[in-house]
Amino acid sequence: MSFAHHSTTHRFTVIFEKEDEGGYHVFCPTLPGCHTQSETVEEGIGNIREAIQLYVETLIEDGLPIPRDLPTDGKLTADG
Repeated sequence: MSFAHHSTTHRFTVIFEKEDEGGYHVFCPTLPGCHTQSETVEEGIGNIREAIQLYVETLIEDGLPIPRDLPTDGKLTADG
C-alpha cells in the first residue's frame, strides 16, 4: 500500500541534534526507532520525511494504530 494513497496526513515532531563530528542526527520521538543522519538540515528533512513515511506505511500494512504526535514546543515538524 502506498502512503500517497492513504487519505490522512500525519504531522510529527522531529528533532535535529548536531553531531560533534559534523552533520545531524534526526529523529522522531513519537515513532520509536525512527532515526536518520544527514550532513545538512535540508538533507535531514528529506531523510526523516522518507523514514516517517516508511514507518507509517508499515503500521498501516500491519493494521497497527498510528501514534499521535507529542506537543511540538516550536520544534521543526515534517509531514509524514
